[in-house]
Amino acid sequence: MTPASHKLIKLFIFSITILFLYPAHGFTGQTRKAVYSGAFYPKTPEGLTARIDEYTKLAELTPVSLPAGAKLKALILPHAGYIYSGLTAAHSSIVLKNQNFKRIIIIGPDHRVGFNNCAVSNVTAYETPLGSVLLDPACHYLCQQYKELFRPVIRSDETEHSIEVQIPFLQRYLQDFQIVPIVMGPGDIKEYTEAIETLLEPQTLIVVSSDLSHYLPYDLAVKTDHETIREILALNIEKLSLQNRIACGIVPIQVITRLAILRNWKPLLLHYSNSGDTAGPKDSVVGYAAIAYYESSAINQPKGSNQMDKEKGDILVKIARKTIADSLNVKSDGTDVPGAALSDDIFNERRGTFVTLKINHQLRGCIGNLSADKSIIEGVKDNALNAAFRDPRFPPLSKDELKKVDIEISLLTDPKILEYQDGEDLLKKLRPNVDGVIIRKGPYSATFLPQVWEQLPDKKSFLDHLCQKAGLPANEWRRSGLEVMVYQVQYFEEDH
Repeated sequence: MTPASHKLIKLFIFSITILFLYPAHGFTGQTRKAVYSGAFYPKTPEGLTARIDEYTKLAELTPVSLPAGAKLKALILPHAGYIYSGLTAAHSSIVLKNQNFKRIIIIGPDHRVGFNNCAVSNVTAYETPLGSVLLDPACHYLCQQYKELFRPVIRSDETEHSIEVQIPFLQRYLQDFQIVPIVMGPGDIKEYTEAIETLLEPQTLIVVSSDLSHYLPYDLAVKTDHETIREILALNIEKLSLQNRIACGIVPIQVITRLAILRNWKPLLLHYSNSGDTAGPKDSVVGYAAIAYYESSAINQPKGSNQMDKEKGDILVKIARKTIADSLNVKSDGTDVPGAALSDDIFNERRGTFVTLKINHQLRGCIGNLSADKSIIEGVKDNALNAAFRDPRFPPLSKDELKKVDIEISLLTDPKILEYQDGEDLLKKLRPNVDGVIIRKGPYSATFLPQVWEQLPDKKSFLDHLCQKAGLPANEWRRSGLEVMVYQVQYFEEDH
């Protein structure tokens, strides 16, 4: 039996016990009344229903191509006043039609109180003008099993809006569900994720409550928000940090990103807007996004799983050489690629790519992107120029050197978090000549492609050098707190 299965069995037994002890499904006998009705959204059932239905009809006009047969697992939705963010939030209707979820975990940020770790309500139900929604017994489970992470915070329950404003939309689109409301403060994202993962069942939906940038001028907000959305869609957890101030719900976004990486969920943008598009001025706006996450095992072709044949790999190498030659105003014979040769859809897949330059088998430049935020063609062109002219370890490549240089293209699979207990366990789980490795601790990060195992076949030496590349002590991998991710590579070299 796996640890995850063991946790799920414990949760099932615990939930049955709670239901037996608390037949009303609550733990304090209290109902949390709607705090923001009449402010963030209409106060009467009729007015609230009409407002949501109005936004829903508008959302239906937005063309969204949904993956056939894929299972919806999570959503990111905004939590501002409905006149500002309601249209974007209503795009959840597109993916929630005909869905049946029994447990909805709503995770939002703390705006009002200021606390570490997570607040979990201990009331019986949340009430809105559309009726009451019972709390799931998993609320009590979290507070009992993870006492250091989850606890009731009464002041947060009384004042936080990020959970409440999601519920009317869910009530309008779904039936017969219970909620796990979690308000998140600063803490250990990995521990948050592990705890929430124990609650996941086939009929569980996660709703992440977050707005994007706050109070920027319209054009800057759009630019900033699109960069944030790009990192969310690329599952680039390294770029989704607290320091960036790109979203008020960045902690819940980090949690869902980590879960998506672990569970192989793929995000899909449903809608973007900001308050300047809806009901506010354009000199100071707040951004909103609706993003759905799907279980990719149900999608015909998961991103990054295609293998490219050698003929197409050779085309990529030619494109890299021609890109560098054109930048140097040098004619490069034999590098022209007919447009028809690039018609295959695989070239437009979004993948991480690296371009490596060598002269006499010695490194002369190597730059790439780990996240799948660019098509293969775009990544190869950009990274060819970066490796040739912007690798800080080397001077810009010269015309004479171009004749001597050998080019290698690497296509990456999506990085996955490698769970390990300690340094010895990490050594056991690494696979030489198979895994590329990313390490991160605070602001320090670095990666080695799988090809580096050829120069550093010893696991300890490999990790020592990787830590030093990141600016960390060589033995940092032996200590706690180092995040490790792995990926695999398909690479192509020039034929000579």
